[in-house]
Amino acid sequence: MYGGTGGYAEDPLQGDPYSFSDQSIRRGFIRKVYSILMAQLVVTTSIIAIFTYHEPTKTYVRQNKAVFWSSFGVMFACLICMACCTSVRRKAPMNFIFLGIFTLAESFMLGCAASSFRSEEVVMAAGFTAVVCFALTIFALQTKWDFTVLGGALFAGVIILLIFGIVVAFIPGKAATIAYASCGALLFSVYLIYDTQMMMGGKHKYSISPEEYIFAALNLYLDIINIFIYILSIIGASRD
Repeated sequence: MYGGTGGYAEDPLQGDPYSFSDQSIRRGFIRKVYSILMAQLVVTTSIIAIFTYHEPTKTYVRQNKAVFWSSFGVMFACLICMACCTSVRRKAPMNFIFLGIFTLAESFMLGCAASSFRSEEVVMAAGFTAVVCFALTIFALQTKWDFTVLGGALFAGVIILLIFGIVVAFIPGKAATIAYASCGALLFSVYLIYDTQMMMGGKHKYSISPEEYIFAALNLYLDIINIFIYILSIIGASRD
């Protein structure tokens, strides 16, 4: 999902054709993005809660890895379609259908992952994630620093994190896991600021087109989900 500041030829990140000069367009866009994001988070939280507290479900997904991998396949297919096809992410109701399927698949994946942790660890990670994301959003709205110029650097950070993750997979130990998860949480915290400022537009150098409300909500959702996953990994590793 992430690339350089002008990586999409079809313009979700380039220029600002609407300029956000009309404040009503800007406010309406932001309201729509956060409404979609809240709906996604409610669905995801509900499914994670079921997988965490309902023992038969928890036992089933632990014993049947096919649930995770089938969800991953559906999620990845929807992600590629929304990232690469303008018509899929812009035209209603197609964009909402794909986003809904993606959210359900991602939620099932997270539920499968959360079932491997104790319930108190999942709740703790969710609480920390909520506090961190709220604080970062306020910072993104208030700071004079322009994070929208960091698209290329952040993408490079994702590549480095991916390589680091492969290395950690072959290095057993609590310290390596905590170090990797900490780097991931930090990277996607910066990504959350970046994507928030891209959505806000205004005086920032780059902004996202108001037509790309699905794309904007998807970016913020993925940032929050990744922060949650890495915080959960840190808590789980530190308490083992």
